[in-house]
Amino acid sequence: MSPTPCTKNTDLNEVIEKYANDLKEQAHTIGTHGMSEQDFYQSGIFRGAIEKIRGTFSATMAEKWNFAGAILNYMQDEGYIAEWESTGGQNRHDYVVTLNDQRLAAIELKGCLDGNNTNIFERPPHVQEFIIWSICSNEASDPRHNAWSGIHTRLSAEIISKSQQVDGLILSDWLCGTICRPCPKLLGDGPDAPTEVGRYRIPPPCIYIFPSTIPSPRNNPSPVVPNISEVGILKAFHDAFGGSDRHINTVNFEVSHQGPETVRSTVIRRDGQIVRQSARPTPIRRT
Repeated sequence: MSPTPCTKNTDLNEVIEKYANDLKEQAHTIGTHGMSEQDFYQSGIFRGAIEKIRGTFSATMAEKWNFAGAILNYMQDEGYIAEWESTGGQNRHDYVVTLNDQRLAAIELKGCLDGNNTNIFERPPHVQEFIIWSICSNEASDPRHNAWSGIHTRLSAEIISKSQQVDGLILSDWLCGTICRPCPKLLGDGPDAPTEVGRYRIPPPCIYIFPSTIPSPRNNPSPVVPNISEVGILKAFHDAFGGSDRHINTVNFEVSHQGPETVRSTVIRRDGQIVRQSARPTPIRRT
């Protein structure tokens, strides 16, 4: 088993590899540059064009904001949340959601969780809940690697070293359930169809519930993980998109001292079974 049931389409990755090789070999035949094959590859046009395309894909957050806005609008229209507002990118969180019981939940958007940006967040003091929402728009990215890297390598260290409470994590984006990222929840082990939200087709998100208090080696080495009903924003996402309780993930962090070092272990369970755990306690090294 794995930290998320989602997987990348390995057959599609093989097609991508072949296409990339074909593109490198035939790039000089594309366009109206008027150069010979030798001059084209020596000019740097091909490398420059690739870097420009990469920058276009990675530099903008607009598509992620559009996706998140569509999801939150749907949840409000359908009565799963009372209202929501964007913080406009001026804080280290992106949205504040008013739940139906009037509690406030803050959401921080992240990418694929395998980069240092995952560590940059700040729980606002006026909210009762705070979660991370991973929107991974890289078709070639491995969701299983990203989930474990984000939860164990990055988020657990940040939570413990900076005493920042994070109540949970959601993995949900517009690639979920597509040909490049098949969703097992839509393949006979869940609802028959995704939820239609505008131009998006949304499978039930992967939900991870974190401990309800911050781990501490002396006073709180292995804090309890609450039920999803106790984390309103996670419950709202779960209900809005037809999630099954069998697919909910619980995340336990255990922290201790080993000599001068603080170390932590992570265990992820789904449907009562361990789906991923750290092989040994990992030192927390933060700068």
